Amino acid sequence: MPALIHDLAEKLFIDGDWRRGEGERIPVENPATGEVLGHIAAATPAEIDAAVAAARKAFRIWSRLAPAERAKALRRLGDAITTEADAMARTMTQEQGKPLNEARGEILKLAEACHFYAEEAVRIHGEIVPNTTTDIDSLVVREPIGVVGAITPWNYPAELIGWKLCGALAAGCTIVIKPAELTPFTALAIARMAEKAKIPAGVVNVLTGPGAKVGQALVEHPGVDKIAFTGSSAVGLRIQQSCPTIKRLSLELGGNCPLIVTASADLDAAVKGAVRRSFRNMGQICIAINRIYVARPIAAEFVKRLCEAADKLVIANGIDKPDADVGAMASAEPLAKTKEHLADALAKGAKLVAGGGAPRGEAFARGHFFRPTVVSDCTHAMKVMTEETFGPLVGVMAFDGLDEAIELANDTPYGLASYVYAKDMDEIRYLSGRLDYGNVAVNNVDAGIMNAPYGGRKQSGVGYEHGREGMLEYLNFKHVRIRYDEPKGR
Repeated sequence: MPALIHDLAEKLFIDGDWRRGEGERIPVENPATGEVLGHIAAATPAEIDAAVAAARKAFRIWSRLAPAERAKALRRLGDAITTEADAMARTMTQEQGKPLNEARGEILKLAEACHFYAEEAVRIHGEIVPNTTTDIDSLVVREPIGVVGAITPWNYPAELIGWKLCGALAAGCTIVIKPAELTPFTALAIARMAEKAKIPAGVVNVLTGPGAKVGQALVEHPGVDKIAFTGSSAVGLRIQQSCPTIKRLSLELGGNCPLIVTASADLDAAVKGAVRRSFRNMGQICIAINRIYVARPIAAEFVKRLCEAADKLVIANGIDKPDADVGAMASAEPLAKTKEHLADALAKGAKLVAGGGAPRGEAFARGHFFRPTVVSDCTHAMKVMTEETFGPLVGVMAFDGLDEAIELANDTPYGLASYVYAKDMDEIRYLSGRLDYGNVAVNNVDAGIMNAPYGGRKQSGVGYEHGREGMLEYLNFKHVRIRYDEPKGR
């Protein structure tokens, strides 16, 4: 068992202490080899209550701490994470499957989030609103919401905790984190960094266990004031419907993200972007390109180049080859869905032009590996074009006009991210103004950056992460209206 995982196995982090969990043991596997890395403990109701109670107690002090002091704590946390990036990245690769270099990059983005929100913590401003008379002032101030229950997924087990953790702490909230069962050790390693950074006891707590039990317990807990969730739209809807009391919600949910490539596009750039955003992290990302619409005159050439690029991607165990392009998929479930969507497309007339199966060789025999796969001649009768695959599969379809491309791209209940490659500025303006998505990336595939708001529309969620807006999600407004008399004896 790896040393860091050995130290964190079967532990919960509650009120600044590491406790050996009392609940059932759940194995955590390496998706590249199938070996059991270690076990986690499913938090019991008593342990959940203890974590929430610790967060409530700590909130009374943390929320009243000077913002500059919270900023210093976040900087210390970011520095600690940077120092331990290599060990944390190795843990992530072992439990999630992404190549080691990519995992390290994610850990450093977590540190970036700490430093970014350290700067934002000192910018929680209010305002004075004029009244109809001069003897009254209305002060509008922002105050932290309270205790946050953060329920996070397995595809980006550090970043997606960091967006919630850092925004919440900057605002003055305390937090109880429930990571995915597939990738719990990254979250526990983050808790260790919080301890190293001397963040006060109870401000950060981590509980492990199944989402249906531990996560749902946080949703239903009367001591939790806000739920911040990243995951599927189905689970997000269930959370929204099952809250027994009114809670603030931030729900970053699924996507079925389109790419439109017009006839004016730089074809090499479009292919490079499509490969990166379709297959990075084996397509296991909510802003992955699931479906591509290409202007008919360039469709054949685009597909040819896309296939060549996809076939050149290096797939490997991310520990053995840290600079591999892609690693193993995180578990059997997304792999099975990828195969299902591929079979559905082929049965309905799509043409397999790249990938289509597991790579050959003994190194891939026991892991959840699948080659980056492209299917062409697609239609909206196929799941690959209408559902989120969350795997290394992308469908391509030709279009004859911009309005057709927009209609096809918007033909989805989701609205997280969309992509456009075009050099004609009229086309860019026309498309970006009509795509019904919270994020539109033009001639690049980085739909989310740390200093701009990131959120979806329709069934892709409510609320925002990233940017100043990501911190404001953890604050309430308060209106203080004061009437003054003239001073006596003036």
